[in-house]
Parts: sequence; structure tokens; C-alpha cells
Amino acid sequence: MTTWKAICHVDDIPTLGSRRVSRAVGLDVALFKNDAGEVFALLDRCPHKGGPLSQGIVFGTSVACPLHNWTIGLCNGQAAAPDEGSTPAFEVKVEGGQVFLSAEELDTVGTDLTRPVAGPKPCRAACA
Repeated sequence: MTTWKAICHVDDIPTLGSRRVSRAVGLDVALFKNDAGEVFALLDRCPHKGGPLSQGIVFGTSVACPLHNWTIGLCNGQAAAPDEGSTPAFEVKVEGGQVFLSAEELDTVGTDLTRPVAGPKPCRAACA
């Protein structure tokens, strides 16, 4: 049986936009709302280079990553061909205008994933 955690009111998510949900462990979860009023949840990390999907452009049932314009499906987190890869998707329930996420998924899904760190690679002893 799923334990649901109340996150926000559906109107707190901008249409064609997103809202981030912080977690105690792991990267944030991004809630998205499309122009049909459907709500989706993905780990806030593009499978390509780790871009913040919450800053992307929502269209239909997809979001475009703000870094390299990869199209990611909001239903399943899958990158659109010819790109490959996926980001974890989270189960969402909307009831009475309230948005709920699975408490179990929030505690476990994608908690081991990190965002890539930008900048030069550390110098090895040989180049010191």
C-alpha cells in the first residue's frame, strides 16, 4: 500500500512550468504541470549532463533540458530518440486540488544519483 505525502496545491505549480521538492537525501524532485493541467514528477536531473530539468521548457508531455535541449518524457523520464537515457519518474496523485507523491519513492528513488560537477579535472601527481 502506498503512503502518500502531501506536497503542494496543484495551483502552486505554474502551467507549463515546474516546482522543486527538496528531499533529505538525494537531488530534488521536479513537479511539472502541462497546459492540460496534468502533473508529473521527475528527478531534477537530465540523463545527459545532469542539467536541472525544473528550469526547462514544458510542452505537451515533455520537458526540454535547459542545457542541451534534450527532450525528456514527463510520463517516464525517457529521453526522446535519437538521444538515449532516462531519469527516474515518480508516482503522482492529485486529489481535491492537492498534489501527493509516494513517500517511499521520495525516500529511495534516485538517492544515489548526483549532479556532475563543472570545471577542470583535478591534476594528477604527474602534472604537478
